Amino acid sequence: MSPPRPWPVCIGLAAGTALAQPAPDPRPLWEFGAFAVAGSQQSYPGSAQQVQPALALPFFIYRGPLLRADDGTVGARAFKSASTEVDVGLGLSFGSSAEATDVRRGMPDIGTLVEVGPRLKVDLGPAPADHRAGRWRFALPLRAVFDLNDRLAWKGLSMQPELGWSRRSSSGWSYATAASVVLGSARLADVFYGVATAYATPERPAYEARGGLVAWRLSLSASRTLSPDWRVFAYARVDSVAGAANRASPLVERQHGASGGIGLSWTWMRSDRPATE
Repeated sequence: MSPPRPWPVCIGLAAGTALAQPAPDPRPLWEFGAFAVAGSQQSYPGSAQQVQPALALPFFIYRGPLLRADDGTVGARAFKSASTEVDVGLGLSFGSSAEATDVRRGMPDIGTLVEVGPRLKVDLGPAPADHRAGRWRFALPLRAVFDLNDRLAWKGLSMQPELGWSRRSSSGWSYATAASVVLGSARLADVFYGVATAYATPERPAYEARGGLVAWRLSLSASRTLSPDWRVFAYARVDSVAGAANRASPLVERQHGASGGIGLSWTWMRSDRPATE
């Protein structure tokens, strides 16, 4: 996952291997609708600049035994057992203008980044008999990153080990929290923290970015079903660049930063056929 943007727009990639016989899933096989969200976020980890974006987009969810477009990624399951899953996914994250951030003014914009690669997910412990008990999961995505605005030029690799917990209550509320470490190659770190000599100024000296720790991240989210078609959701996230590989970059102005937002989703159509798990 690339560091600066919490609202990726995902598109699918189809590939996979044979799976065990799928089990029924009470959710519909597919859903189609729209969502709107507004909030405040850091331009990137370490930035002192907050932006207040608002976004309204259609969404499509598909929960097939091989192809999946759900849970924050889109792609194909390559392997699934009772506790372990490997999928191959592809995502897309919007870029940002350098003119919107004081410290980056005059530098190239951050392009729209395409991310593709495998992800390992491991359930920690057996599935609880009651979903209200909550469940722990470890995830390890590895992504190759490409810049859509630069003819899909390769921009390096990212990895984000994550420990998460989620729970659904009988009242209609769902909760999730996760702690993760964002890691990036030197090439990817240069997109956010490098300063080429051509863009150096007395206040912004040249800087060569290094690979390694990008940020520590803690996220919280909650959602509630208002009706069969309407759902409200909110999220909050804290990023810290304490001990990060590029803490000394002149583009890093703040050690800690927060992001948050609230939104509403509406399901227009859904399948009568249940999903498979």
